[in-house]
Amino acid sequence: MCRGIKILRILILLLFLLLNGCVLQDAISSFIKPATPAISVSAVSTTLTKPKSFVSSKKTVTLIAKPAPLEAGEEDLWRYISKGNTLKARNHRDIYWHIKWFKDNPDYLTRVTKRAGPYLYLVAQEVEKAGLPIELALLPIIESAYYPFSYSHGTASGLWQFIPDTGKLYGLKKNYWVDERRSVIRSTRAAVLYLKNLHTLFKGDWLLAIASYNSGPGRVQRAVKKNKAKGRKADFWNISLPAETRGYVPRLLAVVELIKNPKKYGQTITPITSKPQLESVFIYSQLDLSLISEWTGLSLDEIYTFNPDLNRWATPDTTRYELLLPIQKVAEFKKARASYPKQNQLRYKRYTIKSGDSLNRLAKKFNSSVAYIKSINNIKGSHIKLGQKIIIPIPRKAKDYYSLSKEQRTAQRFSSKKHGKKMTHIVAKGESLWVISKRYDVPVDSMIKWNHLSNAKKGLQIGQKLDIWQVQKIKASKLKNLTKTGVNVKRTISYRIRSGDSLSVIAHKFGVRVSQLRKWNKLPTNKPLKIGRKLKIIKPIVK
Repeated sequence: MCRGIKILRILILLLFLLLNGCVLQDAISSFIKPATPAISVSAVSTTLTKPKSFVSSKKTVTLIAKPAPLEAGEEDLWRYISKGNTLKARNHRDIYWHIKWFKDNPDYLTRVTKRAGPYLYLVAQEVEKAGLPIELALLPIIESAYYPFSYSHGTASGLWQFIPDTGKLYGLKKNYWVDERRSVIRSTRAAVLYLKNLHTLFKGDWLLAIASYNSGPGRVQRAVKKNKAKGRKADFWNISLPAETRGYVPRLLAVVELIKNPKKYGQTITPITSKPQLESVFIYSQLDLSLISEWTGLSLDEIYTFNPDLNRWATPDTTRYELLLPIQKVAEFKKARASYPKQNQLRYKRYTIKSGDSLNRLAKKFNSSVAYIKSINNIKGSHIKLGQKIIIPIPRKAKDYYSLSKEQRTAQRFSSKKHGKKMTHIVAKGESLWVISKRYDVPVDSMIKWNHLSNAKKGLQIGQKLDIWQVQKIKASKLKNLTKTGVNVKRTISYRIRSGDSLSVIAHKFGVRVSQLRKWNKLPTNKPLKIGRKLKIIKPIVK
């Protein structure tokens, strides 16, 4: 009987070791080669699901925990990336106009490659670790010019320009304290996983995967299906896609070519050392950013630049936050934090509820959030009582000290030179920004800036007051005289190209023809629009 029990124990032990060995092997394999992402693929399916490990794992991998393969060999990280040989154009004609644009603007890549300095190692390491073409580390040049605070009119944000829905699908949190679409670490991991999923969805075709990253997998799938139904080639170069996407992929391929051969095209690439510049430090309770500045000697601008996901004046109220600091600052930060009293790392104010107070009003008054006030005071619902005592976290410094907080960035983004006469418009039933802009003949974008409409998609409220700055027009009597003499009076408008724009969309918006836009701006027929470029538009006042 005892012998049987011993044998049984041995069998159980062997089974346990076998199972754990499998788990260990799986864990090792996940770092050596990318796991096959779970994807639902159909003719026009757009479902991209995340591997369970991406959804449920709470462990954050420190990016510099061990030397990466990319450290060996090349001292300049750009030269290392230039050795990638996966993404190519068919021929030089495919990228000619993009190459020409960079040649005509030689300072652009110099500035962008300098801006990428703190981030490129982290991005390249994540790309390479996942087994993706190393050239994809150049994609943020196209998406955001490696500017982590980049924000498009379509609400895309961060180095990889995630829109809210896609960011949420890939586990990027967005709340009062942080927007992880701007996190260098988390957004890169999400982008890498998204690109892997797209690569699998399009059966190993990287150009279709990249096109889908720009315009969405559904649109690309439909274009592929349409060509296949007609017996035509269904690769990127032969399917019908929006103008922006038709230019997006060749522009990336042009950047790949420029990074490989900068001297050939008159480009100066700012060297970046092939070593990590930032290190992860984990914080387990909220910390005022002013203290981080005091402990490290870093400016607030630098702290926000290394951690662009931070929205406010403190790290988020999570159980663990991954803070990025320059490697040479980590030791002094840890030493200072260890010696600083924990109860003073965040300042609180004791407050007694007064008549007229509400959670919304208190959150606005003390630069906090309703959810956070409720959480730390264990408040259920939204009701607070007169005389009730609560605590509210408050910043140690004045609001404008936190230079790149969400409020300060919004104020900068909405700051706009105002010319002409100020008018106040009260929104009536059925009115939209477009309707009002036509009435006063002012751009919608200007109205958004003048009135700080950070989420214009929600629509306007009846009775809402809007500031309008209207340039004084020619008097009616003068117009009448000009009309009699047959003079064609025109006004030149400057319009900046936004994500999703095409010449036909812009022409419709301003009531002009596509051919006129091309003529005024000397636009060739086969050159894609560049987001951010200013277009000259001439609108007639008297016809």
